[in-house]
Amino acid sequence: MAEVKRRQRRKNRKKLVPGDFWFTVLVLALVIFGVIMVFSASYYSALNTSGSPYTYLIRDLIFAVSGFGIMILFAMIDYHKFMKWAPYLLLLSILLLVLVVTPLGTEVNGAKRWLGAGVLSIMPGEIAKICAILAVAAYFGSDPGRILSFRRGVLPMIALIGLLCGLVMLQPNMSTAITIAGIIVIMMFVAGMQYRYLIGLFVLGGAGIGALILAPGGEYRLSRVTTFLDPFKDASGEGYQVVQSLLALGSGGIFGVGLGKSVQKTLYLPEPQNDFILAVIGEELGFIGILILMTVYLLLIWRGIRIALQAPDRFGMLLASGITSMIGLQVILNVAVVTSSMPATGVILPFVSYGGNALWLFMLAAGIMLNISRHSKEGVQKR
Repeated sequence: MAEVKRRQRRKNRKKLVPGDFWFTVLVLALVIFGVIMVFSASYYSALNTSGSPYTYLIRDLIFAVSGFGIMILFAMIDYHKFMKWAPYLLLLSILLLVLVVTPLGTEVNGAKRWLGAGVLSIMPGEIAKICAILAVAAYFGSDPGRILSFRRGVLPMIALIGLLCGLVMLQPNMSTAITIAGIIVIMMFVAGMQYRYLIGLFVLGGAGIGALILAPGGEYRLSRVTTFLDPFKDASGEGYQVVQSLLALGSGGIFGVGLGKSVQKTLYLPEPQNDFILAVIGEELGFIGILILMTVYLLLIWRGIRIALQAPDRFGMLLASGITSMIGLQVILNVAVVTSSMPATGVILPFVSYGGNALWLFMLAAGIMLNISRHSKEGVQKR
C-alpha cells in the first residue's frame, strides 16, 4: 500500500506544470535591484562602521543567494503539507514571540525584536507573519463555513490578532503588529467575511491604535504622530530621519542625481540601506526610478492575485492571498513612511531592503507561491 502511494505521489509530481514564470522573474529582478541599491545606500555607512564599503554588499549577496535556494526548495514542497503543519508552526511563532521579550531577547535601540546575535539572530515578528498566514489559510480552508459564523469564524481571528499583536507590541513593534492584523483581516475578507464584521474590525482596530498612542507609556508613539504632522518642526530631533528622507526625494527630482551619487546617504540619513532605502532610490534614480519600481511591485501583486484565483483549492487560494497581501501591505506602508504620509515606523521594502531574516522569509513565501502556481487550475486543465 505504501509503495502504491509513493508511486502515485511521483506520478502527481511529474504532472505538475512549471511555476509562474513572470512571478519568478519579478521576484529575482527585485532581489537583484535590491542588492545593487543596498550596496549604493550602505557604502558610507559600512565604511564608517566597519572600515570596508563592501560589508553590507557581501552580507546581502549571501542572503540573496541563499534566499534563492530557499525559494527553490519551497517551490518543490507540496503546499498542501502546510495545512497539517500550520497549527504547530503558529504555536512555535507564539513561543518565539514570548521568548523575545524575556532576557533571551536582544535589545537594539530600545526595542527587543531579535533572538540571538549577529548572523545567527532571528526576528520572531517576521516569522509570525508567515505562520499567521498559514494558520488562517488552514483554518478557513478546512471548513469554508466557519467565516459565516461570528463565534466560529470572526471571534477566533480577533483572539488570534489580539494575541499576536499584543506580543509584538511588547517588543515594541507597531509596524509588524499593524501588518499582521492587516493580513489576517484581508484573508478573512477573501474567505467571505460579511461586510458588517469587516467594518466592525476596522473600527475596533482604529480604536486599538488610538488607545495605544494615548495610553500611559505611549508617549513616543504620540510624539511620532505629532512629528508626522509637521516633521520640520523638530527637524533635528524626532523628525530628523523623515526630513532627511524628504530632502533625498526632493533632490532626486524627475531623473535623479545618478546611481551612487546620493548625498543623503553620506551619513545624513540613518541606516539608509534598511527602512528608508526608497529615499536613496528616489534621490539617485528620481521619480522615474521609483515609478518603475512601483510598477514592478504592481505586476508582482497582479501575478500573486492570478495565482490565488487559479489555485486548485480554498487553502491554496487563501495562502496565496495572504502572501500577496503581505507584500502589498509592506510596500504601501514603506512608501507612506518614506514620503511622510504616515508616522515613521520600521517597515522594510520587500525583496529590496537590507535584512537577512526578512529576505529569507519573503523568498520562502515566494517559493510557496510558485508551488501553488504549479498546482494551478490552468495546469490541471492542460493535463
